[in-house]
Amino acid sequence: MVDIAGKSMICRVYEQCRKSSSLDKVIVATDDQRIFDHVKGFGGDVLMTREDHPSGTDRCQEVADQFPEFGICVNIQGDEPLIDPLQIDLLSACFAQQYVSIATLVKKITSAEELNNQNSPKVVLNNNMEAIYFSRAPIPFQRGLDHDFWLKNHTYFKHIGIYAYRSEVLSEITKLPVSDLEKAEALEQLRWIESGYKIQTAITDKESQAIDTPEDLAKLVTLLNSIP
Repeated sequence: MVDIAGKSMICRVYEQCRKSSSLDKVIVATDDQRIFDHVKGFGGDVLMTREDHPSGTDRCQEVADQFPEFGICVNIQGDEPLIDPLQIDLLSACFAQQYVSIATLVKKITSAEELNNQNSPKVVLNNNMEAIYFSRAPIPFQRGLDHDFWLKNHTYFKHIGIYAYRSEVLSEITKLPVSDLEKAEALEQLRWIESGYKIQTAITDKESQAIDTPEDLAKLVTLLNSIP
């Protein structure tokens, strides 16, 4: 609901999503009456959901159940006011392959600060661009090599937190019990991998701009005000 240069954050996210050529419908899922009323006020589609969902994936699944005509659901965070519509299209394109059931985005890590940031999960990929593992630690560990040279010696990827799922798979993964790896890393996607699901990835060069703190908000407002 926070104002960002004249528009609320959720309004900016909604407008960016509407620019995507791959989305047939954009719906805000919320359990807050204030958000519901606000989205209705600017003409957006919004649905009230239960208050007891443990994650955004579960909230997404509740909405997906009401639209069985759609075979693929994209879960976009409400705190990404600068999400690029082309990122949504890139993610959606993964499902051109029938074997893909879950997909997400990754981005090459370019700085040691990023590599060592525990709040920025890292991803290890196989040769098919499927995620093998997610971790808050820099992986793989490079034995015998000074940390200062890790980025020069290996390509590391960070996770960009946008997901898409085939509807039937979304229903399945929300019924899975919390896994040991998920508990250890506090990363929900490890539950899916531990249960045998494959997560396809696509590489983006766009940076995520999630607003998690007042400092993040101040930086974004400064950025928007600098644009002619």
